[in-house]
Amino acid sequence: MTALPEADNDEQTRLAEVARYHILDTPPDGAFDRIASLAARLLDVPIATISIVDSDRVWFKATHGLAGVTQVDRDPGLCSSAIMQDAPYVVADALTDPRTAANSLVHGDMGVRSYAGAPITTTSGHRLGTVNVLDTRPREFTSTDAATLADLASVVMDQLELRLSALTTLRHERRLRERAEQDAATIESFATTLQRTLLPPELPPVPGLELACHYYAASSRNVTGDFYDVFPMGDGRWGFFLGDVTGHGTAAATVTSLARYTLRAAALYRADPASGLADLNTALLLDKDVSQLCTALFGMLAASPDGGFDLTLAGGGHPPALWLRPDGVEEIYPRGGMLLGAMPDARFVTRQVHLAPGDGLLLYTDGLTEARPGGTFFGEDGLAEFVAARPAAAHQLIDGLTTLIEGFDPPPSDDVALLAMSVPKP
Repeated sequence: MTALPEADNDEQTRLAEVARYHILDTPPDGAFDRIASLAARLLDVPIATISIVDSDRVWFKATHGLAGVTQVDRDPGLCSSAIMQDAPYVVADALTDPRTAANSLVHGDMGVRSYAGAPITTTSGHRLGTVNVLDTRPREFTSTDAATLADLASVVMDQLELRLSALTTLRHERRLRERAEQDAATIESFATTLQRTLLPPELPPVPGLELACHYYAASSRNVTGDFYDVFPMGDGRWGFFLGDVTGHGTAAATVTSLARYTLRAAALYRADPASGLADLNTALLLDKDVSQLCTALFGMLAASPDGGFDLTLAGGGHPPALWLRPDGVEEIYPRGGMLLGAMPDARFVTRQVHLAPGDGLLLYTDGLTEARPGGTFFGEDGLAEFVAARPAAAHQLIDGLTTLIEGFDPPPSDDVALLAMSVPKP
């Protein structure tokens, strides 16, 4: 059998990756639509698309300002050219640029005069398509514009991975349901696996900060909506959040995925976490398939010269964080933060504190404080008293709380998510 030329072989591999994500010809998706709208708004252009490059066409998963167009032939070459390189593909004036001067999109009804596209790239280096913006007038795209497109392309790739993970999980669920009567233990394993896909596999290392977390599942057969994450924002800054979605099962898991994606995306372009919570509130209200409400704490950290961290924290209807200092424990509660997904005009406010060396911070969901060990509510006062008697070091604090929860009788009836951070003393 004659081997394919190297270029053809690479293209066949790329197309196999496109097929693996099962994204072509799928119906509109609010998450991708919001990314396209965000690209248009951030770069101040009339048209933006998220495209997937197939063998003979460029198919649009999402468009902004391009009503009624779902695909174009691959031959015109803008998106097709953009996936041929790692860096964003930029055309300031399509009429004078020799790469595009003869392009039919330039001379046709669309009248494209400028273009910028960033490839959507898998972890294995295959470029599935692009996040791109178009204008009907010449314009220069700055390095910041290119970086913004690259960041949005990474967010699209994250969403494709989450979607593929969910599809894989749902297929697995279908197979498990067929065996449910024979193997209940397998169903429990599925629920646990799905829950873990909604949480980061591990917390990232943050220079100068100790992080620890714990997730207690009240039921091995019910997926609930507690979630948390810590992630880099660039320039030495870090974002984090912890939240709780009402309800259980796949509906709660869907909202959990939406919340994680929205807050991570908001951190790319929002200066403060209250604006990120406002974006999540809007996303929950716009998604017609979502009926669950959500509470969350969303924070941003920046290292300070004294070895500590400056913290900005926003709250949306969530229990307060606990600030552990050598002289005691203080509730950090951004007063005025409202429940997410309930009202279009909900307000979210911030609180700024400084975590000095020796300080710690604990975020938790109400499955802990609403537990009834011995028939009595544990409560926020019980939690504050417990942590006040222990070191602020994140790992020691989480170890102590894990042991506490395991000793509750009866055990908590709701899931518990814990996220702790501390600044070690020099």
